[in-house]
Amino acid sequence: MRSPWFSKPAIFGPRPPINCLLLCFVCVLGLIVILGSTSWSVFDSATSIPVPDVYSSYRRLKEQAAVDYLELRTLSLGAGRQTELEFCGREKENYVPCYNVSANLFAGFKDGEEFDRHCEISRQSERCLVRPPKDYKIPLRWPAGRDVIWSANVKITKDQFLSSGSLTKRLMLVEENQFSFHSEDGLTFDGLKDYSRQVAEMIGLGSDSEFLQAGVQSVLDIGCGFGIFGAHLVSLKLMPICVAAYEATGSQVQLALERGLPAMIGNFISQQLPYPPLSFDMVHCAQCGIVWDEKDGMLLIEMDRVLKPGGYFVLTSPASNHNPHGSSSNTKKRSTLTPTEEFSENICWNLIAQQDETFIWQKTVDFNCYKSRKHGALPLCNDVHNAPYYQPLVSCISGTTSNRWIPIQNRSTGPHLSSAELEGVQPGDFFEDTQVWRSALRNYWSLLSPIIFSDHPKRPGDEDPTPPYNMVRNVMDMNAQYGGFNAAMLEEKRLVWVMNVVPVRAPNTLPLILDRGFAGVMHDWCEPFPTYPRTYDMLHANGLLSHLSSERCSMMDLFLEMDRILRPEGWAIFSDKLGAVEMARALAMQIHWEARVIDLDNGSDQRLLVCQKPFVKK
Repeated sequence: MRSPWFSKPAIFGPRPPINCLLLCFVCVLGLIVILGSTSWSVFDSATSIPVPDVYSSYRRLKEQAAVDYLELRTLSLGAGRQTELEFCGREKENYVPCYNVSANLFAGFKDGEEFDRHCEISRQSERCLVRPPKDYKIPLRWPAGRDVIWSANVKITKDQFLSSGSLTKRLMLVEENQFSFHSEDGLTFDGLKDYSRQVAEMIGLGSDSEFLQAGVQSVLDIGCGFGIFGAHLVSLKLMPICVAAYEATGSQVQLALERGLPAMIGNFISQQLPYPPLSFDMVHCAQCGIVWDEKDGMLLIEMDRVLKPGGYFVLTSPASNHNPHGSSSNTKKRSTLTPTEEFSENICWNLIAQQDETFIWQKTVDFNCYKSRKHGALPLCNDVHNAPYYQPLVSCISGTTSNRWIPIQNRSTGPHLSSAELEGVQPGDFFEDTQVWRSALRNYWSLLSPIIFSDHPKRPGDEDPTPPYNMVRNVMDMNAQYGGFNAAMLEEKRLVWVMNVVPVRAPNTLPLILDRGFAGVMHDWCEPFPTYPRTYDMLHANGLLSHLSSERCSMMDLFLEMDRILRPEGWAIFSDKLGAVEMARALAMQIHWEARVIDLDNGSDQRLLVCQKPFVKK
């Protein structure tokens, strides 16, 4: 359906010039003659200085030349603006690049590594648009979409649902064309609230409502099932991130994202997760299927790497895997340690509680503990790779020399960060960024309401929804910097969550983003993002195209990836230099997106490109 917003008169800035190679070449030559020996780049920094009016004609000429240069570059790469891409076959409806088990086996990967992410092996041979399934429906708006999802939107069968745990089946019902996740109110035995309260009490709290006061804000949920526990943590105002291995069908990550919960594909069989050391306050694993004492304990070492000092590792699984005597009492001291418990002492974890099938360890807050271990203990890392991007798993302990070694109970809360948490960042730059995004978000609301940013969305023919239904829920900031866009969203009390992505060759601000309690990850935008198709409502990219202008990746491949992960009727917002925005508009047209350029009318060459992906049924 074509949005009526895009059929309004074109009042948003100049249309792109005629796509002619000769004209582009002449314009570039003309620029060289005019500027003489002066060199400039169409992709300069995102900060611009207002240009006096006397130079307005010169600025327009420079902008025109920038557009012509970019179109010449696009044509030289073979991306003709008039060529719209076709749709992929039905077999790629749930296509996730970099996860091709058969190709990985053929390449020689084994012992579980064939299930890891290998972008160098799995490359899409053809450029095409991943289409939605035949019976795909636009998800219900938040918060209704948290509790009811369309069964045709995810690849999970009735048999897979029936094979899930008893708690999941009590909280999730299969109906004619949807899955319903019902409240656990009234459940008194083994209910979700009972489980959450049990975990809180085991770490010395009165109830799970005290998690935040105890320093637990960000939770890495390993193998999160159908997002049952994550949804409860969200209700407690915590930030859970579901991480689970790639699954061709019945995906935990796909289902969690469909419910509007933070999630991404992330198995760590041979590679580290793309998070820096000391990232999470709690790691949770409830029947996640991982044998933690395999690979000489390297999987536990990886959990120690991402866990903050004083953080908790919560493991819930059948007692027989841990307790050789079958005791469920927390008061009985066992005489025999299991391999997991024995190894935890080597990494300075303390088993603080065990009840029924749940075990909780706490990571030490005293880095001197590592010096007092017995001879032959694991060495300390030199922490050269503080921002790992799928580096191999290591057999050493990370983070002990970091200035961010701060117990979670002593960490700053809210928008105020300590000097250690601002390590490597100029405080003035950080606070200026905060103010800029407060103002920018107000402008976004002014320009784009009620099209995107509205708490009262209404499509033609729909009844008026009951607030606070959001137009968007899953948001990705593709070039997050300090997380200012995320912070401004929270200040405005918008019911969204943001996946803050830090490009691998940008300044490493991911530790700061995670210390703010936000979801974040490091990613190379020359590669596909580890998620399933149709999992984000909105993509936001500030200065990303300028940042990637000198990279080895194809801009068309980037836009194909954005189209893959964006939901039908989803939005993409680019804020960038005029030349980059015009190139983006040309590429957006090739992938069938509706696109408009908005001149911010502030005297700079910054432009806003607002795109909507159509819902094409074929």
